[in-house]
Amino acid sequence: MSVAKKDYKRITTKSLIEMKSNGEKISMLTAYDYTMAKIVDTAGVDVILVGDSASNVMAGHETTLPITLDQMIYHASSVVRAVDRALVVVDLPFGSYQSDPKEALRSSIRIMKESGGHAVKLEGGKEIKESIKKILNAGIPVMGHLGLTPQSIYKFGTYSVRAKEDQEAEKLMEDAKLLEKIGCFAIVLEKIPADLAKKVAESISIPVIGIGAGGGVDGQVLVIHDMLGMNNEFSPRFLRRYLNLYELMTKAIGQYAADVKSSDFPNAGEQY
Repeated sequence: MSVAKKDYKRITTKSLIEMKSNGEKISMLTAYDYTMAKIVDTAGVDVILVGDSASNVMAGHETTLPITLDQMIYHASSVVRAVDRALVVVDLPFGSYQSDPKEALRSSIRIMKESGGHAVKLEGGKEIKESIKKILNAGIPVMGHLGLTPQSIYKFGTYSVRAKEDQEAEKLMEDAKLLEKIGCFAIVLEKIPADLAKKVAESISIPVIGIGAGGGVDGQVLVIHDMLGMNNEFSPRFLRRYLNLYELMTKAIGQYAADVKSSDFPNAGEQY
């Protein structure tokens, strides 16, 4: 029996859990600046992730590791100022939470106070349990992240699919249940087998958001530069491009440059 979609004026962590209970899929996209966040929010996306992927798509780094806490706060602040409806989740960057639960709490407090974000996201399971507990005890909502964890890229040495072997799949399932038990409101599963992701989503009560994890989870997330086709060099199997902005923007900018060179722009109607 289908359930009528509820019109949420403001998405909260409670809203997401209700969506899962009602069988309503959750939409999530990244954004890193005011203008893009305004468009994403107006379009009706439920969750905006201020991802440490800003390190790649905004700053041009090869990995997510170089981005700093100050830079994440800058991006998150820009996004929060644009948003009226979506829940804004902010990644804790590499080095800001792994070594010490007290440092994890300090980093999270800075994000919440200085950016106005609504929740933080951390990569990992059992190994960062104490950090997550510390943050949750301060009243800060936490979204988990399991499977492919880009901040650990040098440990794994590859961006290939995770949890294909039984041992790693079992650990992922255990970590998901642990994250639910200690109080995370949702979990991102990245680049794992679809059957495993579906099993995880069915075994816990909190929402599971997938990226490269199949359609059996409770929602989906993509990097906005990828789904809009602004980045034409990244083509994983899980990516659906809804536009080819790289081509459209290159053509438009090229036309502008040509019009300036030929004195076609500005014309008589475009000046005072």
